[in-house]
Amino acid sequence: MSAIDFIHNRPEDQPICIFLSLSYPHPPYGVEEPWYSMIDRDKVPPRIPTPENWKGKPSILKGIWERQNLKGWTEKRWQELRATYYGMCARIDHQFGLVMKALREAGIYDDTAVFFFSDHGDFTGDYGLVEKTQNTFEDCLTRVPFIIKPPAWVDVKPRVSEAMVELIDFPATVEALTGIKPNHTHFGRSLVPVLEGRTDEHRDAVFCEGGRLHGETHCMELESVDQRTPRGLYWPRLSLQREEGPEHTKAVMIRTKEFKYVRRLYESDELYDLTQDPMELDNKISDPEYADILAQLKDRLLTFYLETGDVVPHKPNKR
Repeated sequence: MSAIDFIHNRPEDQPICIFLSLSYPHPPYGVEEPWYSMIDRDKVPPRIPTPENWKGKPSILKGIWERQNLKGWTEKRWQELRATYYGMCARIDHQFGLVMKALREAGIYDDTAVFFFSDHGDFTGDYGLVEKTQNTFEDCLTRVPFIIKPPAWVDVKPRVSEAMVELIDFPATVEALTGIKPNHTHFGRSLVPVLEGRTDEHRDAVFCEGGRLHGETHCMELESVDQRTPRGLYWPRLSLQREEGPEHTKAVMIRTKEFKYVRRLYESDELYDLTQDPMELDNKISDPEYADILAQLKDRLLTFYLETGDVVPHKPNKR
């Protein structure tokens, strides 16, 4: 309601910017009526199955699976959890609609750029897990919604685009719409050409990084005292983060439309053929038939690091 009140009582002589950060949907899973009953349980998409032996998957996934103690859950119970999560999403949809209504009532909807996105996804039963990780890159975690309504003066082509984008493209798009010239180097690309329907080939690949080096105790979330016992909601993940095994360590992902490659620092890499294996259950990293594909992805990953590994300040330090 604070955002709605701000819209209705905004200053008339200057533009406004609202960053509305909401915790839904997020564990613990729960939502009130009417959203709880809004979801037809029989139409909830099936979850990605739990890997039989976790072969080829990063060790943190098996570790969390062993500590979350959800192995005995029936599919009906998983279905209920997923339906509850969708109910949480429906609640967010309702709240988003209230904000859009307020913009219309204030007469500024056509002048406003709206960006709707998430920082990460959630397993919600996929692979037999709930919550998230910080160094695995399954699509259910990394392929998040990104919805844009530009101002009315943008000649937009409304649709669901298959363009590959990164969240760093959000500030680049804001800069393009507002005429802001950044005084630092960043690697976002404006999505205005995509919004206008001039292209759906925005990027040839997208990237994601996570995890830590051995010895980086400051990355272990040690300050979360309430999570130091198995009673803590996030204990299954955080307990692994606080160990010096390979579970919470560095990794980087490159994803194209057809393939996903994950380079890991302390354990086996991953390679998935997303056309044949969209659930990412069959790691092809040692399959000789994919040797050429793997070499191409490694070369593209090297180019990514060369492009983004260092920047020079736009304004020299006078000292």
